[in-house]
Amino acid sequence: MNGKLILEDGSEFHGQLISNSLAVGEVVFNTGMTGYQEVLTDPSYCGHIVTMTYPLIGNYGVAAMFNQSRNSYVKGFVISELCEKPTNWQLEDTLEAYLKAQNIPCIYGVDTRAVTRRIRSNGAMKGVIVPAYTDAKKIESLITGYIASDVVKQVSTSETYHIPGIGPRVVVMDFGIKRNILNSLSKQGFDLIVVPCNTSAAAIEKLNPDGVFLSNGPGDPKDVPEILTTVKQLIGRKPIFGICLGHQLLALALGGDTYKLKFGHRGSNQPVKNLVTGRVHITSQNHGYAVSEDSLNTAEISITHRAVNDGTVEGMRHKVLPIFSVQYHPEAAPGPDDNVYLFEEFMTMMKNKGE
Repeated sequence: MNGKLILEDGSEFHGQLISNSLAVGEVVFNTGMTGYQEVLTDPSYCGHIVTMTYPLIGNYGVAAMFNQSRNSYVKGFVISELCEKPTNWQLEDTLEAYLKAQNIPCIYGVDTRAVTRRIRSNGAMKGVIVPAYTDAKKIESLITGYIASDVVKQVSTSETYHIPGIGPRVVVMDFGIKRNILNSLSKQGFDLIVVPCNTSAAAIEKLNPDGVFLSNGPGDPKDVPEILTTVKQLIGRKPIFGICLGHQLLALALGGDTYKLKFGHRGSNQPVKNLVTGRVHITSQNHGYAVSEDSLNTAEISITHRAVNDGTVEGMRHKVLPIFSVQYHPEAAPGPDDNVYLFEEFMTMMKNKGE
């Protein structure tokens, strides 16, 4: 079926629809060459229509082991060439079959380079995926009527659960955590208790953790004031490690500010410089907001990591309290495993009781 992607600024991009389902959300792009299934199941993409910049998608199919969450939360998927005959020894199904089963609206045969250039020039914006015959009034209604809300609550666990380990006990605040991040924590031996995003500081302390992990998640950190209050109350009580949304919430809790990036950082190939060691690591990222460096109290907080491409803050550490955070996802789903050392640092911090 003929379809089209229409952006908020009126730009139109034509292609073929896998189904006649409509999609409306914020249109963003991902620069990864692999990992499309992990992208589709990353809860941090909740509310987004994702454009893949790599031209051939679906060439190794899909397999359940690569899912990063219980559901897919993307609003839609935009690709250039859809591989119809994938091959891989772990293959269980085709990407097309997966998209249909998950009811994910997808348009393919699109000039994704042109879509990416438009977003880079004008910034991330709302858009729709619709059949080609859809009239202009309906399209306008869809775009103007869409507001992303409660995205963290949509993707967080609804119940507390336990992942046993022999090491220090860590309470994981789930803002939309990926499965492989939990796996990476488990490999370090942490005894994990995963709690819903709205769990209070008092309830967390009753679990008697040795540390607290603030996970990745979707949306604007300023849209979750109740979670921010909890993070503020935890500061100084337990060692804290935050990533992605957790990093942004820590910055706000420490008196800093955040802002929306023009088109965000999304991909498994984002270079970040560790300012402590001087090394550049390749990282997996998915965020549309960043920490304002000028807002941070440099007497208390040091910048530890910086994005090579645009110089934005990618990591920070408190100079006195046992608190550190990074903007990226320090694990390999999708992406490299350059940054698993951060989980080791968290273990060391707790073994030293934050000293």
